[in-house]
Amino acid sequence: MGWRRVRFTLAVSALFGLLLSAPSETPAAVVVTRAMLVGLLSMMAFGLFEQWPQRLPKWLARWALQLVGVVVAVPLGALLAYWVTTGGDPQFAENPKRVIGYLHLLFAGVLFAPWIAMAALVRQRDAFARNQALAFELERSELERKALNARLRLLQAQVEPHFLFNTLANVQELVDAGSPQASRVLKSLIAYLRAAVPRLHEAATTLGQELLLVRAYLEVMQMRMPDRLQFALRVDDRAMGLQCPPMTLLTLVENAVRHGIDPSEEGGRIDVDVQLREDRCHVRVTDTGVGLQATGSGLGTGLSTLRERLHLAFGGDAQLRLTGVEPHGVCAELDFPPRKETA
Repeated sequence: MGWRRVRFTLAVSALFGLLLSAPSETPAAVVVTRAMLVGLLSMMAFGLFEQWPQRLPKWLARWALQLVGVVVAVPLGALLAYWVTTGGDPQFAENPKRVIGYLHLLFAGVLFAPWIAMAALVRQRDAFARNQALAFELERSELERKALNARLRLLQAQVEPHFLFNTLANVQELVDAGSPQASRVLKSLIAYLRAAVPRLHEAATTLGQELLLVRAYLEVMQMRMPDRLQFALRVDDRAMGLQCPPMTLLTLVENAVRHGIDPSEEGGRIDVDVQLREDRCHVRVTDTGVGLQATGSGLGTGLSTLRERLHLAFGGDAQLRLTGVEPHGVCAELDFPPRKETA
């Protein structure tokens, strides 16, 4: 009994009432009222069997029951319409013209009401199919989103032990060597990890937060090898609030330390440059370590998982490139679209 269905029924019934009133001596308003009553009763039968009974025998289709209900409702509705419009006494026996009018109304109702009901059923099926397809699409999108989030969490879980084990191994080297700086480095490392570990599980962070971690990490590494590591950070202030996956910059810098500076007897320098230009964020981490050839074909788990995390975060609109630096060293360049942190 929704208003949209009632409005449609009244409009169609009024149209048929006007057509039936043309050859009739009865006032048009009365004929239209009778047609509307027949239409409303047929609509009520259609809606009733649409919901009741809840369970039907396997051999009986609900649409067939609705059509039968509409056909049965037409003569009953026509009798009700004449009973209402004649004050409760149709007087069919004394008024042959009224019988003809009743038969005209009955014929028009039986002829057209089932077809209108069939059209409504087809329209309902189409709407149901569209809604179901939309629901399936929404469910599929939600499942894809959950799968991407789960994959991103898995990749971050892989990065977390990779980073922690590497940094703890560096502290162990100082302890084994009996370095007096071991306690100082460990204290700085604990303070750093307290700030870094909670962010490993976040879906996104900002370049400003990443740079704080990078600076703390490089300071810890510089304490471990003060004569072999120098670094510089040059950052565009406009890029500080841009989003990126957690541990993005730290992975590049840690890779430079682990595979570039650490294996080199002379040590080296790490330069981190972050710029925002041409509607893109450009990150470059350059080291003067041993270079690509000394580390083999791959640079470890960190960069491979970082590529996947960037793909999941930016949908393929991010690029990570590694190139050699003369006379020795590696340049890691990252390019991705700027996304501001949301409140």
